[in-house]
Amino acid sequence: MTYKIYTKTGDTGETSLIGGVRVSKSHIRIESYGTVDELNSYLGLIKDQLNSTELSELIYEIQDRLFTIGSVLASDPEKSKMKIPDLHEEDVIVLEHAIDQMNEVLPELKNFVLPGGNILASHCHVARCICRRAERLVVLLAQNAPVPELIIRYLNRLSDYLFVLARFIVFNHNGIEVAWRPRL
Repeated sequence: MTYKIYTKTGDTGETSLIGGVRVSKSHIRIESYGTVDELNSYLGLIKDQLNSTELSELIYEIQDRLFTIGSVLASDPEKSKMKIPDLHEEDVIVLEHAIDQMNEVLPELKNFVLPGGNILASHCHVARCICRRAERLVVLLAQNAPVPELIIRYLNRLSDYLFVLARFIVFNHNGIEVAWRPRL
């Protein structure tokens, strides 16, 4: 038997959460995990351009955690009986450790920097912006439905990681980090 990717159940603008509840595709829960999925896809693009096994392995781990977050967000907390993977405090600590390691070699940040420096760093900045949007949407969802606080903390730390990763990539490729000089 051939597996078909299309189910036609979403043709009317609704989709099912894990647990079977049908909601509009414009529901904040769908926007939240859809944006996490967008971020995950963008991280795949970044990972495919990295020439560092260590960084690629961490991006792979982050992608796995984003699937975990997406699973939690795609579940109806009151109706789903499915076992969903958990995010752990250690996942946030891994990001903090990676940030600290990169910051040890980076020049001190004394100004805001303009996104850019090279194509890969620019992709990291785009991913950071997508991550911030995902965080804002999850915060909005949390105002109306239960969302584990650790998800918000993870997304917040991930955006920090992506900012530092962009700087680290520019630094390692002898690029120029352009400080923002506000017009007065």
